[in-house]
Amino acid sequence: MGCRFPGADGPDAYWRLLTEGRDAVVEVPADRWDVDAYYDPDPDAPGKMSTRYGGFLDGVAEFDAALFGVSAREAASIDPQQRLLLEVSWAAFEDAGMPVRSLPARTGVFVGISNVDYREAMVSHGAEHLDGYFSSGSTTSTASGRLSYFLGLTGPALSVDTACSSSLVSVHLAVMNLRSGACDMALAGGVNQIVTPHETISLSKGRMMSPDGRCKPFDAAANGYVRAEGCGMVVLKRLSDARRDGDRVLAVVRGGATNQDGHRSGLTVPHGPSQQDVVRRALEDSRVEPHQVGYVEAHGTGTALGDPIEAAALGAVFDGRPRPLAVGSVKSNFGHLESAAGIAGVIKAVLAVREAAIPPTLHFDTPNPLIDWDALPLRVPTALEPWTEERRVAGVSSFGFSGTNCHLVLESAPQEEPAAGAPARPLHVLTVSGATAAALDEATTRMAAFLADGAGGADLADVCATANSGRSHLDHRRAVVAATAGELVQRLTEGGPGSFDGHVQGRRSVPEVAFLFTGQGSQYPGMGRELYESQPAFRQAVDECAAVLDPLLGRSLTGLLYPDGAQPAGDELDRTGYTQPALFAVEYALARLWRSWGVEPQVVLGHSVGEYVAACVAGVFSLSDALRLVAERGRLMQELPAGGVMVSLRGRPEVVEAAVAGHPLVSVAAVNGPEEVVVAGDAGQVEQVVAELARQGVTGRALRVSHAFHSPLMEPVTAPLTALARTVRYSAPRIRVISNVTGEAVGADRLCDPEYWARHALAPVRFADGIRAAHAGGARAFVEIGPKPVLLGLVRACLPDADDAVLLPSLRPDRDLTELLGSAAALHVRGVPVDWAAVDGRPRPRRVALPTYPFQRERHWFTEETAPGARPLPADDDWLVGVRWEETTEDNPPAPTGHWHVTGTTTDVDLGPHATTVTDPTDADHHLYLPDPTDHTTRTTAEHTHHLTTELLALVHHLTTTGTR
Repeated sequence: MGCRFPGADGPDAYWRLLTEGRDAVVEVPADRWDVDAYYDPDPDAPGKMSTRYGGFLDGVAEFDAALFGVSAREAASIDPQQRLLLEVSWAAFEDAGMPVRSLPARTGVFVGISNVDYREAMVSHGAEHLDGYFSSGSTTSTASGRLSYFLGLTGPALSVDTACSSSLVSVHLAVMNLRSGACDMALAGGVNQIVTPHETISLSKGRMMSPDGRCKPFDAAANGYVRAEGCGMVVLKRLSDARRDGDRVLAVVRGGATNQDGHRSGLTVPHGPSQQDVVRRALEDSRVEPHQVGYVEAHGTGTALGDPIEAAALGAVFDGRPRPLAVGSVKSNFGHLESAAGIAGVIKAVLAVREAAIPPTLHFDTPNPLIDWDALPLRVPTALEPWTEERRVAGVSSFGFSGTNCHLVLESAPQEEPAAGAPARPLHVLTVSGATAAALDEATTRMAAFLADGAGGADLADVCATANSGRSHLDHRRAVVAATAGELVQRLTEGGPGSFDGHVQGRRSVPEVAFLFTGQGSQYPGMGRELYESQPAFRQAVDECAAVLDPLLGRSLTGLLYPDGAQPAGDELDRTGYTQPALFAVEYALARLWRSWGVEPQVVLGHSVGEYVAACVAGVFSLSDALRLVAERGRLMQELPAGGVMVSLRGRPEVVEAAVAGHPLVSVAAVNGPEEVVVAGDAGQVEQVVAELARQGVTGRALRVSHAFHSPLMEPVTAPLTALARTVRYSAPRIRVISNVTGEAVGADRLCDPEYWARHALAPVRFADGIRAAHAGGARAFVEIGPKPVLLGLVRACLPDADDAVLLPSLRPDRDLTELLGSAAALHVRGVPVDWAAVDGRPRPRRVALPTYPFQRERHWFTEETAPGARPLPADDDWLVGVRWEETTEDNPPAPTGHWHVTGTTTDVDLGPHATTVTDPTDADHHLYLPDPTDHTTRTTAEHTHHLTTELLALVHHLTTTGTR
C-alpha cells in the first residue's frame, strides 16, 4: 500500500501519526487561497466560508514528471489528483515488491475521485490558456485510465464517484472483480485535492463545516467536519495467488457490501436502517460473526446529525457482544478526505490489524449525549491500545452524501509460511536506481541509512532480493557487491571496488554482449568449484558433460576438476587429452549459468578450442556431438610426438610472418593483437625464427604447452578429426559466430562443413581480427567465459580507442562468485537485462519493506505566474518563419550519440524507455520530452504525432525567442 495524507507521507509515517495521537489540521495554506479574504464566522455571509482550517498536503503543485515521462507542458494541464495517484501507486507497488514496469497485464484499476477543482480553476483562468492536454488531464475518467496507460494494464479501469464513499466502493469493486476473475490483480483506492475555496464555501452554507477546524467524532462538542486532501492506494490479489507468488500479505479483505439510502428525509441526510443493512450484509459476505469484530473504523465525520445515526446503526448490528466494540475515526487526526476518506480508513485498519494495536481517536472528551452509550455496545479508545486477539478483524465504513454506503471487513494476515530453505550466501548484490542522477543519489542515501539502521530486522538476502527483483530498474543505476550489510553501506556511500555505476540512455544504448570462450592454458585444478557447489545451473551443466565425457576419458570429469582434499591435484589438467574436455565443460557450464541469469550473448567467439564451446552455445551442434569432437581432438593431439613449441612474441604480425616464411615446420599460430603474435612448430626451427626476430628488437617468451598447436605439426590429426566431424549433425547458428579461421562472422556454409573443424586445428587463430569484427558489428560488452581472464587484456589491445567497450571476467582463481556477481552488476548498470530472481536462486524469497522511491518533484501549474517555465504558444505561426533544422545526410552525418544539433546551439538528449529529455543549455528550466519512436508500447502513432508536434513547436518557439537560428 502507499499513501500521502496530511502529516503522513507513507504508511510508516501514517502509523506514527495515528499512534502518537497527532492532529495534522492546519490553517489554509497561502498557496491555496487568501484565507482572510474568504473567511467569515457567519456561514451565511455571501461568498465566505465559516472555517479557516483543513487537512492539506505540502507541495501540491509539485510532481516528478520525468519519472513518468510526462512533459512539463502536459504536467501543467494534468489535475494534481492524477499526478498524486501516479506517485502513490508507484509507491504502493514498490511496497508490494512488484516492479512497476512489468506488472501483470490483467490488473484492474479502481479509483475513487470526485473533486474537479483544478479543472474549474483552469477554466476560470481563461479559455485562451486551455491546450490540447486540458481534456485528458482534468477529467475524472482519465484518473484510472492514466494509471492503466502508464503501467501498461489491460484489466478493468474505473473511476468511481459516490462522493465520500468513493474510495471504499472502489476497493469493494476491485474485490468483486478479483473474485469473478475479471482481473488477476488490482490497484484500488482514491484521491482528493482541494485547490479552490468554492466547495468549502458551499459546505459552509450547509452548516457542515466545523467553525473551530476540528473533527470531533462521537463527542458532545461535535459541530461539523474539516475538509482534507490526500491519496491512498492498495494492491490486491486473491489470497491463494499471493501465497503462491510469495507476496508479503499485510491483511485480508474478508468481504464487503454496498447499498443506497434510497428515499429519505433529504438527499444528503444519513439513513440509519441502510447503514445497518450494509454492515450486516458485509459481515455475511465475509462469513464473520458480529462478536468476532474487534474494531470498526467508522465514517465518523463529527457532525451533530451523522454521529448519533451511525452509532445507533452500529449498536444495532453488534448488539449482544460480551464486551463493547472499539469504534474510532481517523477524521479526528486530519479531517475528512471525502473521496479518499474510505481508503484512509482501510489503510488505518490494515495497520491496526498488522501491528496488533488500536490507535486513539482524538477530540473525544465528552461523549455525545445524543448517543445512548449505556445501551449501545460501543466505546471510543482515546489512547493507543494493544489488540491481543490472535485473529484480529476490523470493519471499515464509508457513507457518501450521495446516499451510497459501503462497508468492508478486514482480517489480520495469516501467519507467513517459513521461507524456502537456501544455503547462506557468501556474497550479495544490491541494486538501486533513479530516473535522474539526483534521484539515484537520494535513493542510495536512503538505502544505506536503512541498512545501517538494521534493515528493520530483515535478512540481508531478502533485502537484496526485494531490491533487485521487486523494483523497476530505472536509467541511472548503481549496484554493489559485498558480503555484509556494513560492506554494502560502505560501497553505497564510498564507492570503490565492488561498486558499479551506469546510465542507460535508452534501449539503443544497451550494449550488445559478446561471449569470449578461453582457450587452452587457462586451466587450473578446482576451476569453478564454488559455482559447482552453489549454482544449480552450473552444476547441472557440468554433470551433463560428465555423463558424456566419463566413458570417453576413462575417468571422472568431476574428479578431474574437483579432486578431494586428500588427493593431490597433480598435472592431470595439463595433459591435452584432459585439458580440452575439462575446459569445454567449465566454459559450457559458465555460459549456461550466465544464460540462466538472463544474460544472452548477441555474438560468440572462442580462442582455439574455445570456438567449439562458442559453436555449441550458438546451436551449431549438440552438446554430445561437441563433447565427442573435443574429446577426440584432445586425444589425437595428446598422442602426437613431443617436441613442438610455442612462443608468444611482441611484434607486428607482418614482421613475424616474414620471419616465419622459409621455415616449413613453423607457422603463425595466433594473431592476438596489434603486437601479440604466437608462433608454433618444430623446436629447432622456432628457435631460428625467434633469434632472427630478436635481432630486429622483437622479444618473446616460451609458452608452457605440451604440443605446437595450430602449426604444421598438427597435420596428423586432421584426417581422423574430419572423419569424426562427418558423423556430427549440424545446424545453422542461432547466434552470430565470429570464426578463428577467418576473423569474421561466418554462417552455416562454414560452420556446418566438417572439414572446417579439421582445418581449425592447423589454421592460425585470428583473434584480433575477430574482436575487431565483433566490435564493428555492435558488440560493446565482452564477457570472458573461462576459468580466468586471459583474453580481456588482448581485447583491450585490439580496441585501444574503444572507450565504449566494457571487459568483464567470469572467474578468477579463488574468486568464482566474486567475479561473476561483479560482472553481472557491471552489465546491469549498463542496461543489459539480468534476471535477479534467478541470480538469487531461491524459489520464494521473502519480500521485505524497503525505502520507497525518492520522487524528484518540480513545480507544474496551469498559470505562468505560479509556474515560471510554462510558456504558452503564440496564437499565430509567424514565429516559425526562418527556423531551420539541420537534416542528417551522408554529407552531414548524425551528431554523436547523446546529442542533437540545432543551428547555433546544442541540446543534450537523455534517452529513456518512455521518452527523450532534451534540455536547452541556454535555459535550464526548459525541458522537452520526446517519445522514443522505437517504443511502440507507450503511445500510438497518432499520440506520438500529436505529442511530438506540440512539444517540438514549443522548443522551436523558445529557441527562436532566445536568438537561436
